[in-house]
Amino acid sequence: MTADWEPGVEDIKAMRAEAGGADLRAFMRQQIAAGKARREKPPAPKPPPPPGHRPGAWPAGSSPPGPPPDWEIPAHVWQAAARHHSNEIHRPDLPCDCGNCPEETP
Repeated sequence: MTADWEPGVEDIKAMRAEAGGADLRAFMRQQIAAGKARREKPPAPKPPPPPGHRPGAWPAGSSPPGPPPDWEIPAHVWQAAARHHSNEIHRPDLPCDCGNCPEETP
């Protein structure tokens, strides 16, 4: 049988008469299954599990080490550098008042 075949009245009568109507029931179940197969999309494949090691990540339950001791800059030096940078960006035509710049002599 092909999917395009439509049974006529005589075909239905013949299926009903054969095997006590079992052929008609089987035919109808086949038609329902074919319709569901066309309608339902197959389930999407499950994504693969993540690898045991995530590149670039620290192990679970741990943290990265702190900065090296030579990176510990005192707060006043850091604030002066930030102020100097701000002066250069926002007030380039005025003398810098960060306290670290040498006085400009005319």
